[in-house]
Amino acid sequence: MIAGGGMRLNASERAELIARYRDGYRAFMDALEGLSEEELDHAPDGEWTPREIAHHLADAEMIGAERIRRLLSEPDAQIQGYDEKAFAHLAMRRPIEPSLIALQGARETTVQILERMTDDDWKRAGTHSERGRYTVEDWLTVYASHAHDHAEQVRRVRGRV
Repeated sequence: MIAGGGMRLNASERAELIARYRDGYRAFMDALEGLSEEELDHAPDGEWTPREIAHHLADAEMIGAERIRRLLSEPDAQIQGYDEKAFAHLAMRRPIEPSLIALQGARETTVQILERMTDDDWKRAGTHSERGRYTVEDWLTVYASHAHDHAEQVRRVRGRV
C-alpha cells in the first residue's frame, strides 16, 4: 500500500493497476478451476480454505466497491475497517457460486468507474479508521493485487489434501 498517500501514480501506472484489478477475477477463477469439494475445504498450515478465500474476496470486493465510491463522492470520506477473519468464518461451507458472482459484479462495475475518473478524481482522499489518510491511489494499489494474491494462496492448496 502507498503509505499515507505520499506517492502519486502517473497515468501509465494507474492504467497498469486498473488492468491488474480487472484481471483479478479471471486469475482467481483460474486458480479455482478443477478444485474438488475436499480441496475447497482444505486449509494447509492454518491458512484459510479456498472456500473461505472465495467468500472473503466477495466480502472485500463489495466493501471495496463501496469504499471507492465514498472516496469519489464524499468530502474527506470516512472509511471503516472491518475484521476480515470474522467475516471469513461466515463461510460455513456455503456454496461459493454466489460469492463469485458478487466478486465479478463488484469488479466489473468498479472498473467502469475507474476508467472514467478525471485527474481531480485521482487526487481524492479520505480517512481510514485503521490506516489514517487513505487516497484513491491507495485503494487501487491494494485492490489491484488482492485477487491475484489470493489466487496464489489457492494454488498452494492444490494436491495437498
